[in-house]
Amino acid sequence: MAESDQYYIEECLNGHPDEFRHLVRRYQAVLSAFLAGKLGNRSLAEEAAQETFVRAYFGLSELKKRESFYSWLLSIAGRVAKEQLRKAQPIADADCIVQRAWEEKKVDVELEKAIAELPDPYKRIILLRFYGSRSCSQIAESLNMPIGTVTKQLSRAYAKLRQRLRSEKEVEK
Repeated sequence: MAESDQYYIEECLNGHPDEFRHLVRRYQAVLSAFLAGKLGNRSLAEEAAQETFVRAYFGLSELKKRESFYSWLLSIAGRVAKEQLRKAQPIADADCIVQRAWEEKKVDVELEKAIAELPDPYKRIILLRFYGSRSCSQIAESLNMPIGTVTKQLSRAYAKLRQRLRSEKEVEK
């Protein structure tokens, strides 16, 4: 069974920095999806994810609530995304090619944008469920909430996403 976030944080702080790789593996896809929705560019999102993990690693000792690592990580990612957007330059030709290749993989940019605009409680659960491949019980455990709350928030998040995506399609018509 996989260890908890708190376990890996304690291990890192107790002189085993290589244990941080487990946290990176656990949240890499979630963080990349979150940042892609915020930044609208996959290559910028990957850079921002790396920067987020570096900042998180060096800031572990400042994390007061170790059980809230995921929320803390998303807050760092939000700040990194804002910094990226502030200094964003026009996309170079190479970035355009990467962006086109990403879009050809049929990644639903509108869905990622809609997820990025969800209220935080819904966004966290959606990201963990679909980009983190977590079950509802695993989400409940990692967020320290009852499973009923997780399933209810997941249901509400679905409804908000459906509503948002329908309104996007109506605007396109």
